[in-house]
Amino acid sequence: MAIVGIDLGTTNSLAAVYKDGRAQLVPNQFGEFLTPSVASVDKDGRVVVGRIAQERLVTQPQDTIARFKRKMGTDAVL
Repeated sequence: MAIVGIDLGTTNSLAAVYKDGRAQLVPNQFGEFLTPSVASVDKDGRVVVGRIAQERLVTQPQDTIARFKRKMGTDAVL
């Protein structure tokens, strides 16, 4: 059985799979292990995360959020 672990950080996140007595980091779509903890909604209503969403902080700040971990568990509407 495989076990998945996720480190949801304020700035970056990463995931690992523990299987056969070893933990192995899981790369994102760019082959990187660290993924920026940023989410954005595109013009078609799809959620994008990571580096692509981070780039949208400049071009589409009204549709993008970073550091949302600090608001999880609160009444804040994101």
